Amino acid sequence: MSKSKVVTLGLQHVLAMYAGSVVVPLIIGGALKLNPAQMAYLISADLFTCGLATLLQVLGTRFLGIRLPVVLGCTFTAVGPIIAIGTTANLPTAFGAIIIAGIAVMLLAPVFGRVLKLFPTVVTGSVVTVIGLSLIPVAMNNAAGGQGSPDFGRPVNLLLALCTLLVILVVNRLFSGFIRAISVLIGLIVGTIAGYFLGMVKFSSVSQASWVSVVHPLYFGLPVFNVAAIVTMIVVCLVSMVESTGVYFALSKVTDAELTDADVVRGLRAEGVAIVLGGLFNTFPYTTFSQNVGLVSMTGVKKRSVIVAAGVILVLFGFLPKIAALTTVIPTSVLGGAMVAMFGMVVASGMNILANVDFRRQENMLVVACSIAVGLGSAVVPQIFDHVPDTLKMLLQNGIVTGSVTAVVLNVLLNWRGERHTVPAVDAMSEA
Repeated sequence: MSKSKVVTLGLQHVLAMYAGSVVVPLIIGGALKLNPAQMAYLISADLFTCGLATLLQVLGTRFLGIRLPVVLGCTFTAVGPIIAIGTTANLPTAFGAIIIAGIAVMLLAPVFGRVLKLFPTVVTGSVVTVIGLSLIPVAMNNAAGGQGSPDFGRPVNLLLALCTLLVILVVNRLFSGFIRAISVLIGLIVGTIAGYFLGMVKFSSVSQASWVSVVHPLYFGLPVFNVAAIVTMIVVCLVSMVESTGVYFALSKVTDAELTDADVVRGLRAEGVAIVLGGLFNTFPYTTFSQNVGLVSMTGVKKRSVIVAAGVILVLFGFLPKIAALTTVIPTSVLGGAMVAMFGMVVASGMNILANVDFRRQENMLVVACSIAVGLGSAVVPQIFDHVPDTLKMLLQNGIVTGSVTAVVLNVLLNWRGERHTVPAVDAMSEA
């Protein structure tokens, strides 16, 4: 295969995951009121670290990397917790938690089989569903123009969000393959163009951004280590480990590769290193993106060289702040419209996982019902914990943590001899 074809196919992988990757820092940065310069850095650092993480997995060493054609990006699982930590504490606290969680993933990788037993299908499906449901209010606030914005709820914001959502739906209805894979990206582009003609897009941040810049660690300051934040992020990474393991097995079938326990350990260990890099470069936890697995299946191109090219392209994008700044001009309501589809897909993916659960058993019904109710309640009405100590408050106000703990504990109590674990073969976060 010629070098030009390798680069072109690599760029296709980048486009397939680009929207899912950059939307995470856009959502988090917007929720935490970061300025345009900070947002541009966040996106540059994210793209740069995505590239490093991907190269680490694909090239691998004796101890790290699954050496399959996988692409890594930010996990949607972390969006809610990072916003919660950043709001109740600050970003350095979130990055400190990410670093420790990455170390925990590396340490847990060899014994993950035992930890995996705590996350059977009924638990994983419940947690993924809670994640999606707890993010829906974020999508709706953004669709209205952004919480606290002076034009919150104006009809023009709602129409722009609806326009973006309709474009995504139409692309999914009329197209297939690669075009469908980048439907969110197309929706964001069309929505932003519409926003430009409505006077809602300003390019000042792009003109002020430099052409070339170097991503450097600890941009937002030294990491702060908080027990509650660390526990929260470890739970997030445990869920991500379950999802990534499922993607590994799905990809092994696509590529006809024999996957051993040692391969899975190396893959998860590499993800742990990637998560630590995310904390050091002030980005987010990373996971294997399943839409790129679908792209491998669709194209039939299984060469690792293509993914290496994708990793190099992502690293290069990280050195080009104008590309990062260009994504910050997207109107908040356009992001909100895309989020409705993406976060709704997270809910649907959780329900898809739960479809494999035997709901004829009352125990499974109780696990799902209580975990979703507790998780969603904590996320939507966090003020019920206003009078508990601050350390506990950060944990209890996080719906993913309360929902996950409820699901794990109830499953142990009610299903000790219940269903055998089946690893879900879809990463609900990246599929969104």
